[in-house]
Amino acid sequence: MQNRITELFNIKYPIIQAGMVWCSGWELASAVSNAGGLGIIGAGSMYPNILEEHLQKCNAATEKPYAVNLPLLYPDIEAHLELIEKYNVPIVFTSAGNPKKWTSWLKERNKTVVHVVSSARFAMKAQDAGVDAVVAEGFEAGGHNGRDETTTLCLLPIVKSVIDIPLIAAGGIGSGAAIYACFALGAEGVQIGSRFVASEESSAHINFKNAVVDAKEGDTMLSMKQVIAVRLLKNKFYDEIKALEETGDVDGMVRHLGRGRAKKGMFEGDMDEGELEIGQISGAINEIKPAAEILEQLIREFNLTKQCLGKMEDF
Repeated sequence: MQNRITELFNIKYPIIQAGMVWCSGWELASAVSNAGGLGIIGAGSMYPNILEEHLQKCNAATEKPYAVNLPLLYPDIEAHLELIEKYNVPIVFTSAGNPKKWTSWLKERNKTVVHVVSSARFAMKAQDAGVDAVVAEGFEAGGHNGRDETTTLCLLPIVKSVIDIPLIAAGGIGSGAAIYACFALGAEGVQIGSRFVASEESSAHINFKNAVVDAKEGDTMLSMKQVIAVRLLKNKFYDEIKALEETGDVDGMVRHLGRGRAKKGMFEGDMDEGELEIGQISGAINEIKPAAEILEQLIREFNLTKQCLGKMEDF
């Protein structure tokens, strides 16, 4: 398939691996890119010296295009931007902030820029800021999420109706059939996170990967909307946060969240005290596989769905 997304990123398949904190290092990004998708290094959980190490290793591991995901609220963002320029990263996905602040700077340095949004209003602002494409991320997604709780199925056609630039779908996508559905609603590419957490190359701790595989329907919940909305896998830490939410104790939530909770859970493997960010689609993930095999399976399922639907009778 060739469309505006494959042409924009110079990739074979319009499938993007999300840049997830603590899970998306150079090994996963290069594996996805080498398999024909677009791999992303998740810089939000990296100090500049760590990001530099990942950029060096990714450049050595692949000659294919890859990207860096950069949360715009990152406290040392200038250092990350310098590294993106130094190592000739061709594509930057921005999130969690105003795209106007850095899009021009990136475009002046010939970077392709994509911004992650959770609403049509923010999609229009991103387009006005000059980004090349937007990721519309639905309520089902893992990690930080929109407070409006708009599902991907509803969000995509709304965003599509107000922008001219290419649209990438995210949130609740873990199969080729789901990719086909997103394309039917106006997307030209998909960004997939949770499925790639449970990959062999993911930098997530094996305890977290196994917890994702073991997750069932209803085992995740959007939490901490009063602080920063995030979808979490239910565990002891989640129960404690939920109790604070029910009493309206925002300051208590901030104190309990503290620092390093996500690292403790997703990277260090503490399944009780750690923050475990994952999407609803985790309930449909049942094995850990190499990233290339995940990509191959998604493509097979997409093509099979296309063939089956082509045989359906008209209403």
